[in-house]
Amino acid sequence: MTPMDYEFLRKLLKERSGLDLSSDKQYLVESRLTPLARRVGLSGIAELVAKIKSGAEALTLEVVEAMTTNETFFFRDKIPFDHLRQTVLPELVQARANRRSLRIWCAASSTGQEPYSIAMCIKEFAPLAGWRVEIVATDLSQGVLEKSKAGIFSQFEVQRGLPIQMLVKYFTQTGELWQLNADIRAMVQHRQLNLLQDFSHLGTFDVIFCRNVLIYFDQDTKINIFDRLARVLEPDGVLALGAAESVVGISDAFRSCPERRGLYRPNVTRTARAGVTAMTLSALKAFAAAAAP
Repeated sequence: MTPMDYEFLRKLLKERSGLDLSSDKQYLVESRLTPLARRVGLSGIAELVAKIKSGAEALTLEVVEAMTTNETFFFRDKIPFDHLRQTVLPELVQARANRRSLRIWCAASSTGQEPYSIAMCIKEFAPLAGWRVEIVATDLSQGVLEKSKAGIFSQFEVQRGLPIQMLVKYFTQTGELWQLNADIRAMVQHRQLNLLQDFSHLGTFDVIFCRNVLIYFDQDTKINIFDRLARVLEPDGVLALGAAESVVGISDAFRSCPERRGLYRPNVTRTARAGVTAMTLSALKAFAAAAAP
């Protein structure tokens, strides 16, 4: 791979997926894209880049998907799911008692282990019986969404983080594979979504899991996404980030939850201040328009 080809791919990946590759990740690109090039009948990276430049959009999407990290497993990092069961859901049951409904968004949901872990937590939480709970799972890759919809996992996948009692209770074994029962699969809606693009059409949520994806973005992209996440999260809602992620020193759209590592709430003071500023600007514009000859 030539330096020019690598720079082209770096720019393409950042524009399409937000992935911010450093200058020393050429080996990673080669290891993931060389097999793709050969699979589609190309000699290597150089020919792959030439094909993309010629306008091969389908191939471009395959390149982006090939470079997307889909590492995931059931109840990953454990602590966010403990917080969900022990504090977040009990608080929301009280706060939403009148409407008896919850909306949860699992962004960058990959092959489904995270949204289905959330679904099993909901199923196990007795006070939510009879409630309407909507779990929306989104990902950039249509391929991983299709796998998630099927809810079929290998022995290796179900052994990673999934308690044996939940495996027996919520899965059916078929040969060497395990499929989630239909009632759990039905709790999750799947939609293809690029976090770099507008997601306001998804509506507002009580809980957002956006874990282990922002670490791949640069600072400006993180700030932009945090701002937009704050707009679709209820004022008393909760954002869960990955173990290596934080809003601290990046954005004031959220504030940390004391004694709940990895959880954040919208910064209502900041949101209110932004609203006042917007109203002030609107009033000034109206005054200027009225005063104009």
